[in-house]
Amino acid sequence: MKEKIIEIKWLEKKYKENKVLKHIDLEIESWDFFALLWHNWAWKTTTINILTNLVTKSSWNIKIWWIDIDIDFPSARKLIWVVPQEFNFDVFAKVREIPVIQAWYYWIDKKVAEERTEILLKKLWLWEKKEAKARELSGWMKRRLMIVRALIHEPKILILDEPTAWVDVDLRKSMWEFISELNKNWTTILLTTHYLEEVEALCKKVAILDSWEIIENTSVKNLLSKLKEETIILTMKENSKLSEKIIKKYSIKILEENEIELVVDEKITLNDLFSDLTEEKINIKSFRNKTNRLEALFMKIIKK
Repeated sequence: MKEKIIEIKWLEKKYKENKVLKHIDLEIESWDFFALLWHNWAWKTTTINILTNLVTKSSWNIKIWWIDIDIDFPSARKLIWVVPQEFNFDVFAKVREIPVIQAWYYWIDKKVAEERTEILLKKLWLWEKKEAKARELSGWMKRRLMIVRALIHEPKILILDEPTAWVDVDLRKSMWEFISELNKNWTTILLTTHYLEEVEALCKKVAILDSWEIIENTSVKNLLSKLKEETIILTMKENSKLSEKIIKKYSIKILEENEIELVVDEKITLNDLFSDLTEEKINIKSFRNKTNRLEALFMKIIKK
């Protein structure tokens, strides 16, 4: 049975007279994969720092699994860990030592910590680098090591702040698979990212903040249902030629000899299009969105 694992009520934050968060109400359930998106990314950092007690809030309360962080933050802290964008471990320590040192702060037996470290380093493709000093790792390897360290005490909640920033597509997809596996194994994940396709691929729920407050808080599926139209690119097989009738009906723009662009809205379905193309014996090699669907919707929402 799911239960509230993070509860934020009427959260506000001011820096002197400058209000950066206004009346934030947010609930995240156990085992959720939740995305937080900001128009202004400075608010993202503020919210994460409040959750982890690095910044004091101006009003009201936050609970981590029913624990008020103002009353018993040490107990709440055991349940949560943040993987920040910045690397903050000892760069002169060996890779295999860093998670074990972290485990010590949680009174985890050294043997248990070493066993967990081996499992996690292997899962995140770092085992071969176990004897290397952290400073010798590439930026992407350091980011993976940050996640290993975060998971060593098996937190119930993992906050990932831009976990796949500055990595190539293949490595990003590998990380997606690992993060998804974590969530399936009962870890609640709170994700911030500027790769909106990441949110669409991974997350179940999403909240969007703009002008100091939440303007959307719903499932990713429900949010995407608000997208009234999208532009797609179709690549046809060679020697395919569209009739004037099809071009006019779908307002098709020809980009290259075998590539076309069209806008699909509520009145036009892809099934209708493909049916018409099949009738004309036009074979489609591939199709893709011109822009990420969630990104297009995000820009429309914050412009309102």
